[in-house]
Parts: sequence; C-alpha cells; structure tokens
Amino acid sequence: MNATRTDQPIGERSMGYGLRVLGRIAGSDTLERIGMRGPLQRAIYRGSRGGFRTATRAGRTFKAAQKLAAPARQSARKPAGEFDITPDEEQQLLTGMIREFAGERIRPQAGDADRACAAPPELLAELTELGVGTLGIPEELGGVMHEQAAVTGALAAEALAHGDMGVAYAALAPAAVAGAIGHWGTAEQQARYLPAFAGDNPPVAALATLEPQPLFDPLDLDATARRDGEHWVINATKTLIARPGECELFIIAANAEGIGPALFLIESASDGISVTPEPAMGLRAAATGRLTLQDVRVSADTLMGDGQASSYLECVHRARLAWCAVTLGTCQAVLDHVIPYVNERSAFGEPISNRQAVAFAVADIATETEAIRLLALRAAARADHGESFARETSLARRLTRHQAPTIGSQGVQLLGGHGYITEHPVERWYRDLSSAGVMEGALLI
Repeated sequence: MNATRTDQPIGERSMGYGLRVLGRIAGSDTLERIGMRGPLQRAIYRGSRGGFRTATRAGRTFKAAQKLAAPARQSARKPAGEFDITPDEEQQLLTGMIREFAGERIRPQAGDADRACAAPPELLAELTELGVGTLGIPEELGGVMHEQAAVTGALAAEALAHGDMGVAYAALAPAAVAGAIGHWGTAEQQARYLPAFAGDNPPVAALATLEPQPLFDPLDLDATARRDGEHWVINATKTLIARPGECELFIIAANAEGIGPALFLIESASDGISVTPEPAMGLRAAATGRLTLQDVRVSADTLMGDGQASSYLECVHRARLAWCAVTLGTCQAVLDHVIPYVNERSAFGEPISNRQAVAFAVADIATETEAIRLLALRAAARADHGESFARETSLARRLTRHQAPTIGSQGVQLLGGHGYITEHPVERWYRDLSSAGVMEGALLI
C-alpha cells in the first residue's frame, strides 16, 4: 500500500494563530531549560516564511542518519521523595500553550471534523509544529527531553483532548510510534526512523494493537508472526487505526512464533498491506480505518525490544495510561461545559443547579474526573521514576473505562433536549467517551 498526499496551503488565520502563540512563549527562560526554545523558534521561522506545512510526504525512504553503538534511552527521573503531582513550571507552560490552542483552534473545528470523519490537514500541521510528538524521542536523536516524560505526555494529551478527543487521537498517534521506538527500538531502528520524527516533516504513523474481536485481550492476539528463515511472515487484522491511509510506518502487535506477543516495525510500502475506512461511533475526526496484513514478509530486524515480554507489557501499560489521559481531557470538557449551563439555565423561576439532583450529578462528574486524574498521574509519575506502574495503571484504567461513559451520559442528561442535538458538543463527547472501554494500544506516553 502506498499512501498518496498533497501539500495543502494553510490560511492566514491558521498561520496567524500559530505564530501568535509561539511568539508569545518563545522568549521564556523556561524553554531553555526544557530544550524547546530551538524547536519553537524554528517553527516561528518556518511559519513566517511560508506557513505551516502538512505533516508528511509520500514515498519517503527511511535512512539511518547516524550510527549508534547502542540504543539511546531517556533516563529515569530522580524520585522527589514525596508524592506530588502538581505540574512544575515547565509542564504548566507546555500544557497551558496546548490548552489555549485546543480552545481557540481545535474546539471550533471539532464538529466539522466529526461530521467529515477527518481532521483538517492544516490543523494537524499546526499540532505537529507544537512539537508534542517529540516528547518520547531521546535527546541524542532530536528529542526535547533527556528524562522520561510520561507525566508531561499525559498532561499534554489531556490538554489536547479538552479541545476534541478525535483530533487528539489523530495528532498523537504518530507520537506513539516515535515513543515506542525511543523506548524499545534497537540502535539500528532508532538511527533509521527517529531522525525523521524529530525533523521538519515527521511521518504519519500508527501503533496497531486492537483487533476486531469481542472482549479483546492485548495478551491474546489473533495476529501471528511466523518465522521463515531470516524473515518473519505476518498476518493480522487491526481495527480503529487513526489515519491508516496516510501512514508511512506501522508498529504491529502480533503473536510471534517462539516468543509470544511482540512488536514489529513495518513500513507501509511493504507488500500485503491494505487499508479500508472504518468510521466508528466516536473518535470520528481521527479518520479511523481497518488495517490488514496478509502474508507480509519482513526482515528479522523489524522485531522490537528483542522480543522481550517485559517490553510488550510496558507498551500495553503506557498505552492504557495514554487513553486515560485523553479520556480525562474530554471528561474535564464535559464538566467545564455543564457547570455554566446549569447555573444559567432556569426552570420554574430559578437556576436548575439549585435542584439537588442536578447539583449531585455535577458533583459526581467532578469527583470521578479528579479521581481519574490522580490515579493516572500517579501511575505516570512512577513510570518516570523507573518504578513499577502496572498496578497503578490497572486502577486508572478500570476507573476510566467504568466512569468515563457515565460522565458522557450525565453530560447529555444535564442538558436535557439540548444534550441530544449538535448545537452543544456534549453529544459528541458522549460518543467519544464511549471508546474508553474499547480502545487498546494506538497511543503511548
């Protein structure tokens, strides 16, 4: 399968917003400490010279830009000595910038993107310029963080999804592949692919785990990878992949012969790969599709993480944390929308928020949203410190998949008839939040 793309010009309004936000923060001393002044200044220069560009190019040939003696990895953060998940100055700056972008640029276009089953290319290009996709790339290979950044990634994902969950999924899917290569890629894989992700035109890519089967278990995959001499032959069907028709690179989860569940790094131009559109109930702006691999023959060096079970398990946990983060952003969006609504909407001569049932429903949304946040950030903090975070991730995942759909439903009910129509975004958020109990893989922090 070969994807076909064309550059699309970006309107002056879109470019103006990106330049305004980037210009406002580029002078901050904080950017120097977190290594983001350079990327942001380059973004301003490119924007003023010719506008933002689309994210990828068709027919890219991946080549090693340098030779690595060993894989580059981000180091673990030093434990703070006490449990504190208050965002630091750097995280507040980054997430504040993304939250503002989400409110001013993503939110107004989210409804149209949902109806079109695709996010506007210029919007995705602007998101690429913000540099969120480089958080998981080791500093030696063009990334901006020399330490683990799971908490920062979770905060950034939440801020993006506050604008729209489907757009956030479309924008963050390539970052999942870059992060996976940073975590578990071999030296050769990193040298070949990561410079492209850190460059001006990062490739569209996808981490493909989820399969079209009931009660999907990522540790019990139908996808298979069979040994054939010095090669692997892979057969798989993956579902709800973001923008698969545009992807140049896939990471495929498959049950590898003699190994068990493992990750394979496969270029989209490989023979035997096909994509079909697969619009879903929610996440429609991500242009989801089904990916099929039929007897795809790849070399032995496409296996990631040396086939270690621990690498695949860590991938599953980090992906689940990422879904907690984007789901959290939309839960917060519901809360931020219903509070002013119930305070301003009157019935029988008084605001409906005076009704006990309404007040309790809003309080439930706030309580469960904050609980998801605390659990998810605690798990992410343990990941950053190199500690086991499987238990904490499981708790965050369970709470998210049970409460997020309920929060979406409560949002619709609190708006009554307004919640059922597209005039208000809660009906879209309800559909998006229903994915909390379904999605596996695809994103990564």
